[in-house]
Amino acid sequence: MPEHSTAPESGPRRTLRLGVAGPVGTGKSSLIATLCRELSGELSMAVVTNDIYTDEDARFLRSAGVLPTERIHAVETGACPHTAIRDDITANLDAVEDLEEEFAPLDLVLVESGGDNLTATFSPALIDAQIFCLDVAGGGDVARKGGPGIGRADLLVVNKVDLAPYVHVDAEQMVADATAARDGRPVLGLSQNDPATIVLLCDWVRGVLREHRAGTHVPQDPGPMAPHSHGPADELGHGHGHGHGYGHGEDKGHGFAPEHVHT
Repeated sequence: MPEHSTAPESGPRRTLRLGVAGPVGTGKSSLIATLCRELSGELSMAVVTNDIYTDEDARFLRSAGVLPTERIHAVETGACPHTAIRDDITANLDAVEDLEEEFAPLDLVLVESGGDNLTATFSPALIDAQIFCLDVAGGGDVARKGGPGIGRADLLVVNKVDLAPYVHVDAEQMVADATAARDGRPVLGLSQNDPATIVLLCDWVRGVLREHRAGTHVPQDPGPMAPHSHGPADELGHGHGHGHGYGHGEDKGHGFAPEHVHT
């Protein structure tokens, strides 16, 4: 793994913190493993996982060998996993900051939420951008049910599209329904067996990282709480010295090919 990737010399540089949320079984850990496998040769990376009472997801990633084990930290959330990524982010913020200090300079920290429902989203005081995962096995109508992650995450992934025929789901229609719910924000139909879709996923991450380094990426707050700044985190004793603005008018596309990604 590189010590860090080449970045512009001028201006401040801070790790991109990318959250991955979604219901249980939608393939969040596999998506993170794929990103680590594909990008760790060019980016310095680390991962924080969340589980209610175990470190199962962290052990999966360590056993997959996608990153050195010391770069994967587990947070045991207890109770509701949504709370640890949104309402009281202390444990996750500590884990992220510990990794950033130990392996500085990092390019990318991936934060995996515990499996939750369609309302689970990250606080923008914790992450800079977020991916929300659905999968075809959850039902073809799930995208139409909406929710803050489906509607307003930076990227919506409809995962395991290669399995759609086996669960009697029309993957193209599911992606179309998701696209209709997202007001122009990108949707990616992803299959671990389709290298082209993996390339698109990695290119999207690279695009967000470029914007983050250039200072042009504006973190979004999908809700359900009102948009807010880093004030709550500062009250917990985590001053970051960088503010965020929130809005939904920006172009969310990052050069996706139309046959796989819809905007």
